Amino acid sequence: MIVEMLVGALFVCGTVALTLASYFLMRSVMGGEAEGHEKELASSVIFRISALHGLILALVFAQEMVEYQQLKYEMATEAGAIADIYYDAAHYGEAFKAPIQQAISAYVSQVIDGEWQSLADKGRLSNEAWAFWDNAYQHVLNLAPADKRQESLRSQMLERLHDISQSRTKRESNVADQIDSIFWFAALSGVIFIALAYYSYPPRRRNLLLLCLFGAYTGIILFLIYAFSNPYQPPAAMAPGPLERVQQQINASLPSNSGSRR
Repeated sequence: MIVEMLVGALFVCGTVALTLASYFLMRSVMGGEAEGHEKELASSVIFRISALHGLILALVFAQEMVEYQQLKYEMATEAGAIADIYYDAAHYGEAFKAPIQQAISAYVSQVIDGEWQSLADKGRLSNEAWAFWDNAYQHVLNLAPADKRQESLRSQMLERLHDISQSRTKRESNVADQIDSIFWFAALSGVIFIALAYYSYPPRRRNLLLLCLFGAYTGIILFLIYAFSNPYQPPAAMAPGPLERVQQQINASLPSNSGSRR
């Protein structure tokens, strides 16, 4: 938590420092107090650049939030698919459930204990988790339904396994789709240009305070965009909560070997 707070403070202090530095640089270059028509032109430029800058930040922030929420949805979908496979295997028949349940239980454990950290460190899915998924997939493929009930359960398990595979692919692509450096260039350029255009206003205490507020708020937005850009790393690291709850339910069902749903 301390590291995340320091990173946030760095974003805020950095944008404030960049804003003030750009403002005073422009003041030193232009020299003297601005005339009335200069202030009008500066105000017009500030308005237009601020509108474009705000639009860029808003669009990127909204995009990162949507992807973050989409990842939560995909994780819940995957957890539901895991639970369906586990309990459908029990309904298929006592003689067939053990290999499938063991494979799917090993899969969810590997995702929680190994793959989540692998996504944070390397941005890649775990090969071990894929192996456990494939093991469960092979066991379901090898089932030979004896009646329509078993045929329906087999089809449902295969469908849920495909849902898990799709969720895994999306989980990895979420890490790969990092914010391009062009955005950071545009965002920081906007801060600089807006601050430059404020040169026409004298460096009085209240004016400088307003400039600091502008820089600080921009820094907060940039920090939030940075935080949500990688949901597997701090400061906005997402915990595999739905998968952990499914794992707890599976572990709780093991002693009684119950095939009934929660």
